[in-house]
Amino acid sequence: MTLLGMRGIGKRFLGVRVLSGVDLDTAAGEVHAVVGENGAGKSTLMKILAGVHVPDEGTIEIDGRPVAFGHPLEAQRAGVAIIYQEFNLLPDRSVAENVFLGREPARRGLVDRAAMEAETRRLLDELGETSFGPRDAVRRLSVAQQQVVEIVKALSVDARIIVMDEPTASLAEHEVELLYTLVRRLQRRGLAVLYISHRLREVFDLAQRVTVLKDGARVTTVPTAEVGPDELVRLMVGRELRDYFPPRAAPGEIGEVRLSVRGGGNGRLRGIDLDLRAGEITGLAGLQGSGRTELVKALFGAEPFAEGRMEPRRPRSVRDGVAAGIGLVTEDRKAEGLALRQSVRDNALLVARATAGRQARGDVRALLERVRLSPPDPEQEVRYLSGGNQQKVVLAKWMTVGPAVLLLDEPTRGVDVGAKAAIHDLMRQLARDGTAILMISSELPELIGMSDRVVVMRDGRIAGELPAGSSEEAIMRLAASGEAT
Repeated sequence: MTLLGMRGIGKRFLGVRVLSGVDLDTAAGEVHAVVGENGAGKSTLMKILAGVHVPDEGTIEIDGRPVAFGHPLEAQRAGVAIIYQEFNLLPDRSVAENVFLGREPARRGLVDRAAMEAETRRLLDELGETSFGPRDAVRRLSVAQQQVVEIVKALSVDARIIVMDEPTASLAEHEVELLYTLVRRLQRRGLAVLYISHRLREVFDLAQRVTVLKDGARVTTVPTAEVGPDELVRLMVGRELRDYFPPRAAPGEIGEVRLSVRGGGNGRLRGIDLDLRAGEITGLAGLQGSGRTELVKALFGAEPFAEGRMEPRRPRSVRDGVAAGIGLVTEDRKAEGLALRQSVRDNALLVARATAGRQARGDVRALLERVRLSPPDPEQEVRYLSGGNQQKVVLAKWMTVGPAVLLLDEPTRGVDVGAKAAIHDLMRQLARDGTAILMISSELPELIGMSDRVVVMRDGRIAGELPAGSSEEAIMRLAASGEAT
């Protein structure tokens, strides 16, 4: 039975049409994926459903009855909840206080904490969550646990339709399976889940149907069992999945060693031997906690090696690393890579301005065009850009000083397939210009598609190395057991 029906939804902002005649429906107990490039209209459509925006055209029905939302509270009362990529939680309040924020139960004129905590505990139990309780401070919870709190908030207001916007963007690989379990439990409870994701694996793992949006219009809605990844990418961006990754380096394009480590170690890493060569993209694989991020931080000087030899020099600090010609694109671009309230220009020049004696290479506007920033406006504040465009600014920040070695920690996390393709192309261009690149990615298809070879870590050591084109099974076997065969 159809629970939600959206028909002919249209929306303009400042005269620019962002949605045009979009239809979307979902049934109780269904996970329905919504996919498309950044700018396709996914977020605007979901915000209309959640009462954040009012549509200029079209109708919405819940249980066959017309509804019109002028405020998010009206959508909430109708059973619609949205969980944004950036959580809406107060870190210094308890779990129960966040769940009932603004709706605190009262007894004799005072907040009834016992009732609030008991109901929160009941909802946590329904979701099978036992790792934290109603009284725990949100600040102390992991990202995955905070996501559970957001889901409990939705259930506490009797939500029947839950929108999840990029729910795994900030999750570690082992936490994704926990989210899968939660989504399936919501489905068994009869809720409809609208699932927005750039990760195609999640779409095929969880969703029964998928709707593709492009340029503000619906391209198609199709059962996931009737479409493959290649076709889905083509519908979203107009190119085949087999053309998704640029060609690997030819043997003659890989040059001299730019960075060499022998016996590198610190409190987390042991016996690291590694060479990074000009023109080569080296993939860095490993399970969560294997030491991948710790390795790139040690190479960069953020968490320096305490022992071993590194050439041309062993950085003792971040400034040392930059002076040695090493750049690092961190996993969390918002917390560690960008000054969100500053302009694109200021962010692009952060490294050049902060490092004595370094000059920015070339014109900033030309650089933004090279990284395919859309639009290439140097004066726009970075916080207003999409995730993909923000990541392009981070890359531009390092391109202004031209590092010999570029370390990339999850360079395409949380960006759409079109932006991924642009970042992949840029990585290969940088390699062809002579940069040595070391890339961490938790998405094995990306790691395999982009790497000229794959180095696999396990328990703070390098477990082995695999050639270009190695299978996911071979990488996981080496990561899990340390055995290549």
